[in-house]
Parts: sequence; structure tokens; C-alpha cells
Amino acid sequence: MNKQNLKQTVSINVLPDQSSSCYSLVSDIPDELRCPISLDLIRDPVIVASGHTYDRNSIAQWINSGHHTCPKSGQRLIHMALIPNYALKSLIQQWCEDNNIPITEFKSTPSDSESSSTSTDAVKMTAEFLVGKLATGSPDIQRQAAYELRLLAKSGMDNRRIIAESGAIPFLMTLLGSRDPRIQENAVTALLNLSIHENNKILIMSAGAIDSLIGVLQSGKTMEARGNAAAAIFSLSVIDEYKVIIGARTKAIPALVGLLKDGTTAGKRDAAIALFNLAVYDANRQSIVLAGAVPLLIDLLMDDKAGITDDSLAVLALVLGCNEGLQALRKSRIFVPLLVDLLRFGSSKGKDHSITLLLGLCKDSGEEIAGRLLMNPRSIPSLQSLAADGSLRARRKADALLRLLNRCCFQSQ
Repeated sequence: MNKQNLKQTVSINVLPDQSSSCYSLVSDIPDELRCPISLDLIRDPVIVASGHTYDRNSIAQWINSGHHTCPKSGQRLIHMALIPNYALKSLIQQWCEDNNIPITEFKSTPSDSESSSTSTDAVKMTAEFLVGKLATGSPDIQRQAAYELRLLAKSGMDNRRIIAESGAIPFLMTLLGSRDPRIQENAVTALLNLSIHENNKILIMSAGAIDSLIGVLQSGKTMEARGNAAAAIFSLSVIDEYKVIIGARTKAIPALVGLLKDGTTAGKRDAAIALFNLAVYDANRQSIVLAGAVPLLIDLLMDDKAGITDDSLAVLALVLGCNEGLQALRKSRIFVPLLVDLLRFGSSKGKDHSITLLLGLCKDSGEEIAGRLLMNPRSIPSLQSLAADGSLRARRKADALLRLLNRCCFQSQ
């Protein structure tokens, strides 16, 4: 496309009793105020499930024509609701007033891309507007503002930084205790999205949000809120220092184990990965075992619907490193047969975790476990197959376990 085609043109439909001199031609419309479908100034901005904003008429025509994806991202829309974007509508109205442009009569062709500073300014204005609504709005307005911040923080590290700099975190933290299930859910999900930004992790912890997040995790008003609280705790615990702080909260690990038991499929997965992250720190492993995680994680190995076999194995492989975890795993009568089956039918990662667990169980006074393996007719063929075709790490551990079993068998004879 040549420069002439890129050049912006503006056309105004003038009513018969009006003169074009009533309007001042504006050569630049910020890209943030254009509908990605029509490329015209957005008149009625709405947010779709992907988090992107469109003009209501344009996106409605797109959906009504049978499309179920976001035109801009290609992401499949999990619902077809069109949420009014009041923040952007306010910006558009202000921009039109500043440029003496009647919004219903403004139409333009595509322009050159606006500078990054213009985009940043637009996001900043939106974020500040929404934070103001969080601070002073009615519950209905707070619910909508928290939802729009949740969507705005869903994509783009710059968005997450700008929202945090606009002072959103303390207000979102306050809303975690809301009696309104949707306000609480939107607030915790917005904090989860914000926590992806590294510096925001520090801001969230400094604001004292961890206790409020644990409260939502423990007794949130919706399962989605509880699951997203677990995911936020996982995100925060990426920083080693926070593994210690979170693990020291007496309710944190029991609440994660509770979600592991009662949560939705997604919630159980969020709880498992959060427990894995916390178990990286040695001192947290005993707390995870004492909270009753081991039998629940073993049960999840048999739950195909949960789909978190590898995550459960990863946590168990870590808690094996403490004496309480080792003893709890050795007591289970179904664990060893499950691991043997996973050596044959598990994923590559699952096989690695399974051989790690079997070798750990058989070492250091693990003669009983070794005996169970020798009595299982599938054990030796599965180990031999893994020693031949597994990953380098798995092959080494399978060889080591085969040698250990051979010595055990020789001593028994």
C-alpha cells in the first residue's frame, strides 16, 4: 500500500439544513477509537468475551452472520454477551467534543497508526476512569468497572503496568471482601491478570493482598473466584521469597488442599500447580502432607476427567522429599500399581515423574515397595521399556531401579 492510500481522509454527511462549515475536519482519529471491523469511529463501544472492543452494530452483524470468534484475535468467544465499555465511550464523547465532531455523523477511512504514546495515554485515561469508579461508584458501577479492568488487564504487559500505576490494586483488594459474588469474582480475576507483570507481584504483596486472596480461596462466593485466587497465589509464588511468606500463612496450604478436593476441574488444576510451586520450598512440603494432600493427589491420578495427572505427580514427586511425604506414599496400597501403569500409558512427563517416585520409594529402607514391584507382573517389562525408550533422565532412573530390584531379588533368594 502506497503512502497516498495510507493517508487519512475524512467525510462528513451534512444534513440539508446544515453547512459543512459547522464541523472542523480532523485529520487524525486515534486507532484506539476505531472499530477494528468497520475502521470507523466507534459510536457504541462494547466488549466481547476476548476482551477486545468493537462498535455494537459491527460486532453484532459479525456474530449474527454465524461467526463465533473474535475478529481481531481469532480467539473463540466463550459467550456472545456484549458488555458496554463505558470508559471508552466517555473518551470518545470527550474526543468528539474537543474536535467539534457530532459522533453520529462522523465517518473516516483508515489512517496511519498512532504513536505508542497515544495508545498509552488512552489506556491510562481508561484505567484512571475505571479506578475512579471502583473508589466512588455504587455496587453496580463497581461491578462493571472491576469487570472492565479484568478484561483490560487480560492482554498486554503495558496494560497491566498502567492499571497498577493508576492505583487499581488497593481498591481491587478491598473488593475481594465484597458480598456481591460478581464483584468479588471480577476483582480477584483482575488481580490475577495484573499479577502476571513481575513488578505488580511486588505491589500486590506490599498492599497486603495475600490474606484477602487466601480468604477468597478458602470461602469465595463462587468456584471461579476460588480457582482464580489459587491461580493468583501460584502467580505470586513464582518469586522465591513469596513461597516462604505464603507457606507461613496457616490457612493458605489447607485452603489449596480444600480446593483440590471440592473445586471444579479448573479449580483443582489451579490448586495443584499452586501447591507444586509452594512445594519447591522444602519447609512447605510437610505442611502440604499434614493438610491431607497426598491421598487427594493419588485419587486425582485415577480421575481422567480432572486431567491433572502430570500436575498431581509433580507435587507428589516434591513431597516425597520430606519424611512425612515418603511415609504417606508408602502407606498407600494403590499408589505403586498406579505408577506402574503410568510407566506404560502416561505422558512423557508423567513417565519421568513416575519413575522418580518409584525409585525414591524403593531407596532407603524401601524393601517393602521393592517387593510389591517384584510381585507385579507388569513392573519389569514396563521398566525395561522405559530404560530403552524413555527420556535420558527416565532411562537412567529406570536402569537404577532395575539394578536395585535385581539386588533385592538376589538378597531374597
